[in-house]
Amino acid sequence: MTTRPIKQSLVERRKGESALSDFADYVQKQQALRLAPGQNAAILEEHDELDIIDQLGLADDAQHVRLKSLLLDSAEENVAALTEYLQVRLTEGHGETLFDLGLEDNGDSMNFSKEEWESALARLEQAAGSANADCRLLMTRNVGGEVEVGPATPKDTGACAKLMIRRKPETVDDVIETRIAVVGNVDAGKSTMLGVLVKGGLDDGRGKARVNLFRHKHEIESGRTSSVGMEIMGFDSRGDVVTSNVAGRKLTWEEIGRRSAKVISFTDLAGHERYLRTTVFGLLSSEPNYCLLMVAANNGLIGMSKEHLGIALALNVPVMVVITKIDICPPQILEQTITQLTKILKSPGARKIPIFIKNREECINTATQFVSRRICPIFQVSNVTGSNLDLVRIFLNILPHHGTYNADAPLEFHINDTFSVPFVGTVVSGVVKSGVIHAGDAILVGPDSLGQFTTTKVRSIERKRIPVPGCAAGQSASLALRNVRRKDVRKGMVVLHKAADNTPPKVYREFVAEVLILSHATTIKTKYQAMLHVGPVSQTCAIIDIDRSYIRTGDRALVAFRFVQRPEYLTVGDRILFREGRTKGLGIVKRVGYDPRCPLNPEWQKEIAEGKRNVGGVEIKV
Repeated sequence: MTTRPIKQSLVERRKGESALSDFADYVQKQQALRLAPGQNAAILEEHDELDIIDQLGLADDAQHVRLKSLLLDSAEENVAALTEYLQVRLTEGHGETLFDLGLEDNGDSMNFSKEEWESALARLEQAAGSANADCRLLMTRNVGGEVEVGPATPKDTGACAKLMIRRKPETVDDVIETRIAVVGNVDAGKSTMLGVLVKGGLDDGRGKARVNLFRHKHEIESGRTSSVGMEIMGFDSRGDVVTSNVAGRKLTWEEIGRRSAKVISFTDLAGHERYLRTTVFGLLSSEPNYCLLMVAANNGLIGMSKEHLGIALALNVPVMVVITKIDICPPQILEQTITQLTKILKSPGARKIPIFIKNREECINTATQFVSRRICPIFQVSNVTGSNLDLVRIFLNILPHHGTYNADAPLEFHINDTFSVPFVGTVVSGVVKSGVIHAGDAILVGPDSLGQFTTTKVRSIERKRIPVPGCAAGQSASLALRNVRRKDVRKGMVVLHKAADNTPPKVYREFVAEVLILSHATTIKTKYQAMLHVGPVSQTCAIIDIDRSYIRTGDRALVAFRFVQRPEYLTVGDRILFREGRTKGLGIVKRVGYDPRCPLNPEWQKEIAEGKRNVGGVEIKV
């Protein structure tokens, strides 16, 4: 006899949703404590954002040179000073920066006439050339031309403009990389949208654009993605999309990588409920900088869309929304979809500010402020007519670099896929979480089922299918390993450098995490099992201890977990996500290892003191 699942009350569901936003912010702050074994703990500063005052030299006693004099004064040293200023801005922006020509650093207008503005633009282009960078006009005010958006206020008469200044990459290592995870319900148009963006051209309304993205025969037949697909889109230093000169010809990844100054890596994830595990794995293992949620205008936010949005919010990844199929959707249905989307984004669980982007000015201003996780830009596009696709391309071009990575820390490379390549051998792909790795390095790969690591060497490294001598924190890459069989490596393993004293890395079967239960129909007690995701690791875990008798939806608690199959490589500060059916929980690792003699539940402490107690499957005798 099968028992029907207990439906959650609205109050219980709201309890879990409202707690999500605060807990996600808490987890984000705790991520600063994440460190590899042997490192000293980082100290969390409450006012780190104030450091920018020192960096920009805005303190009262600083001898601050006004930009207007650098742009207009004819002295030779002004060009050198402006070049140096741009170099600093480009380094801070990881190779690109947005420059307001006509405004000082503090936002005051320089009140340029059109002639002064043109002279300043020529000086800026000269300085950018000296800094090995290109300029691209994004929008102008009181200047005229193709990108004119008009004055900000009626009293605003000064000529000004916003430019993208991007460094020309000398090698593939200098190419800016931004990773975007594409999620949404089945039939929302994810693969079609990527096909149109990446390949150019438009869709015919019957799936023409998505065919080239599919990896399996059954995907082509059903039109549904079932695996984690990867696509890249390149922009050159001028901000133009890198496409083939020959109509209908698709560029290879190598051609795009060599001709681009900025590459957007899209992770195309499955929308069907059957492939949720694959989607969650793709979201966590690809370390996305942003999340692109696709919503079909005629269906609204249904099915797995809410699930995917919840996971993105739990991971604190900035979210942007694209409403597709507006060409076939009746106006009243589109209005309902927009109302529903706005309501969900403004809810206590999401706490987002939806911004509907309808023109170039809104697009550029929103992209510059998108580092704030509270903003959620929304585009309404059609892949058949091409409506508003140019706004999406402009937005992706100026999307700021997001994410903090430490290249000076010990190496930690997370494997999220494995391959066997003819004449090369075993190849593993993934993201460098911290540190730097070079071809020829001696490395450790593991842990295996016994928790042990294999010593091997990196034969070669590729980024976007282009051979490179090495890669650093924050970059995705593929490593060819020497004398390692493919069956000996799996998703979820890590690549580390050998310790100086040859001590093997520590792996753990048990750990303690602080968790928030987002949704569960009843109560969770010890011995409960769920699928747990930590970065690229996906494994069943059992709860062996809780700091109270039971936990319900919306509760925050300290919970001890045990991996069922094998030990894994974990560090304090790792973000975890566990799910089982409709149950979802989010957490952060607080302690690796678990001592059954020190249970989390104080009531168990008393029982241990009185005699004996079975804690976490281990019988304790006093």
